[in-house]
Amino acid sequence: MGIGGAPEAVVAACALKAMGGDLQCKLYFRDDDERRNAEALGVDVDAVLSLDDLVKSDDCFFAGTGITSGDLLRGVRYTEDGAITESVVMRARSGTTRYIRAAHGRDKLSRIIGE
Repeated sequence: MGIGGAPEAVVAACALKAMGGDLQCKLYFRDDDERRNAEALGVDVDAVLSLDDLVKSDDCFFAGTGITSGDLLRGVRYTEDGAITESVVMRARSGTTRYIRAAHGRDKLSRIIGE
């Protein structure tokens, strides 16, 4: 439970759809102007939105990389030679989940960003 933006809800819905999960949410307005603007656009401001309201198709993907460690992914780990990251990529249609462990070499990264 919590308050986040609409884009974050759609991203979470993609991940949950790929994992076979579910969610319900409502729009939360920071002030009356936001609410009036939504109403003017024809948005049902009191509707309870379901997973399928946010992501209509199973043809969606989710990708995320751990920055700090959590239950799903380890955070960035720095080494003498660079960094190691863990990412996950999920596809809702097939239910496929891929985990990616990447080593990022300090020397090559420095050349790419011009340091």
